[in-house]
Amino acid sequence: MATYVPNVYQIKSPTLQHTASSSNNGMIHQTKPNCANSIKILQKSNRPAAATHHCPPAAPSPSYIQTPSRPIRPKQTKKPNRRNKTDNRPDWNLFQQMAAASLDTIEDAFISNILEKSQPLPKTTDPTVQIAGNFAPVTEQPPKHNLPVTGQIPACLNGVYVRNGANPYMEPSAGHHLFDGDGMVHAVSIQNGEASYACRFTETARLSQERVIGRPVFPKAIGELHGHSGIARLLLFGARGLCGLVDPSHGTGVANAGLVYFNNRLLAMSEDDLPYHVRITQTGDLVTVRRHDFDRQLSTAMIAHPKIDPVSKEMFSLSYDVINKPYLKYFHISPEGKKSPDIEIPLNEPTMIHDFAITDNYIIVPDQQVVFKLQEMIRGGSPVVLDKEKMSRFGILPKYASDASEMRWVDVPDCFCFHFWNAWEEPETDEVVVIGSCMTPADSIFNESDKMLKSVLTEIRLNLRTGTSIRRPVLSSTDQINLEVGMVNKNKLGRKSQYAYLAIAEPWPKVSGFAKVDLLTGNVQRFIYGESKFGGEPYFLSRETNSEREDDGYILSYVHDEQASESELLIINATDMRLEATVKLPSRVPYGFHGTFIESKELETQA
Repeated sequence: MATYVPNVYQIKSPTLQHTASSSNNGMIHQTKPNCANSIKILQKSNRPAAATHHCPPAAPSPSYIQTPSRPIRPKQTKKPNRRNKTDNRPDWNLFQQMAAASLDTIEDAFISNILEKSQPLPKTTDPTVQIAGNFAPVTEQPPKHNLPVTGQIPACLNGVYVRNGANPYMEPSAGHHLFDGDGMVHAVSIQNGEASYACRFTETARLSQERVIGRPVFPKAIGELHGHSGIARLLLFGARGLCGLVDPSHGTGVANAGLVYFNNRLLAMSEDDLPYHVRITQTGDLVTVRRHDFDRQLSTAMIAHPKIDPVSKEMFSLSYDVINKPYLKYFHISPEGKKSPDIEIPLNEPTMIHDFAITDNYIIVPDQQVVFKLQEMIRGGSPVVLDKEKMSRFGILPKYASDASEMRWVDVPDCFCFHFWNAWEEPETDEVVVIGSCMTPADSIFNESDKMLKSVLTEIRLNLRTGTSIRRPVLSSTDQINLEVGMVNKNKLGRKSQYAYLAIAEPWPKVSGFAKVDLLTGNVQRFIYGESKFGGEPYFLSRETNSEREDDGYILSYVHDEQASESELLIINATDMRLEATVKLPSRVPYGFHGTFIESKELETQA
């Protein structure tokens, strides 16, 4: 199959229409109480109205090709496009060559054209929806230096801002979910007010093998593993493995979700594999070093959202398994890279745990209603299931517990948080406070739903004395906006924090701006990117580690102008929400997932 790297899809889905308000030259506007998109504060007394900040308007848009209202299946191609076919060829013997040809024929003739062709693709796995517009993949870019800068980059910003994302290298031959794409890291290096940019694939074992073979051969966990065709693809992959055509022993993950700098290493990760060590060169380029197992201490996958305690500098993480018990394990790693023994956390069934939270003394583990039931594939369904009969609960475990017997569970009915922004302890009430975004329908990211997705910023109080919980939205229900992907000041992680910086995920799944939310009062300030401009996760970078003000720092965000087909990096003052600088990027940056900032002094000791 040909390498799949078009410049841009000129496709616009009718369900993803832009609804952000028009910009007004960066002026600050007070939100009117009766405005449909205003923020209503929880307590009315003595609180200012939410402010909205806008970027300057963009140029007029070219025409777009409309996405068909009825999902269509991508064209099946039996042979790679020879113009883009890799020069490297598999070192297969005659038997393997014959086996490869036979198995390819089975895939093309039976799985693709019989099992899958008769089944229409839902929007959640239709490539024409999932990787349309600026969700489409791009080619790698070597470092480009001396990028145009509007405004002035703050003098304290010296380092590299890196962000991960899904970027499929091969054209999908069947179903494809946004989360299935190969990992690509985008990096903007900043030094003394000047900026450079590069982007590279993370060279996973999966990508390396598919590049040589010339077609996608590893199953896509979300896009393809549905029903009988999903079972057939698993059997096909097993057959290829038995014939020595693929080697899954070095991991099958895509490393496309999280990025964390720990133990002098930048780690790219997804929850289906071990992390990958990516090195940043002196020129600002990105080089994959290897799959990182912490000197053979880690043998199982870890989630893409490990937590680094800002005081102890330790990493805390989870690992879940969808097939074998124990379904969930917890461990921590010292700043020097020494891993603790695993603690097995008993669960009745494999559960999706994309994220968790830490406090000063505890880890908070969500056991929620989205579960894995592989037997559903036999019935023709998806293995990712919303179990409405299950009671969601949160487990509170001391960080340095010797086993799971110290875990205390608290029920939190009808709760599903894909991400958690912070948690802290309040000893005076014997409560643990958890801040997250509660999604409904809980499985709508994975399974098609007629209901509009809502992501509600929520405060969850877990009472350790009574074993009960209280859940309330941070924002007014009458003026709710979808808030997803973001962070608090990382120096406040696990401690009581005042502010969270979260993406305004509207119109879903696009991000029209970000919100600075006062978690204590409910006050909100919004920064809107502008007409036809969308971004991703806002990254907060503190001016100094010991700043007196929690919001003394800057927000970094990649933004793409869909009309001009141009991308840029915005640097916004987090205190007054004023745009400080814009870095024009040399190529399109697709919408992506999570990132981090590595200071220049940290790179000096990079492994």
